[in-house]
Amino acid sequence: MLPETVARLSEIKNIIGIKEATGSLQQVSDTIEMTRKGFLVLSGDDFITLPLLSIGGHGVISVTSNIVPKEVGRMCHAFFDGNMEKAKKLHYKLQPLHRAMFLETNPIPVKTALAMMGKIEEEFRLPLVRWVS
Repeated sequence: MLPETVARLSEIKNIIGIKEATGSLQQVSDTIEMTRKGFLVLSGDDFITLPLLSIGGHGVISVTSNIVPKEVGRMCHAFFDGNMEKAKKLHYKLQPLHRAMFLETNPIPVKTALAMMGKIEEEFRLPLVRWVS
């Protein structure tokens, strides 16, 4: 949705926020600028979570956090605690895993990783199929 559309929707009482997954910091910035005060903007793109937080975002809905929830949480907490050096270090530490989680259509990589970790059975509903490299 365009930031102008989100801004209009942000005026509706029971709409409290949006998951922003365009990957565009320009769109995120425009959305934050145009929406009402207190409207939540959450990163839906693991790669830009830290940059999104730095321009006024409020959190993340993360694929990678299914695999390493503590690390993603630590990065966000470090940012909100004002420890940018730690947040930046964790951001770059997580980048290779973010890339791995998007090698194939979501949720194939994350479900494969969780199965490899013994957390779930490896099963997919059609049209998704097991990832073969």
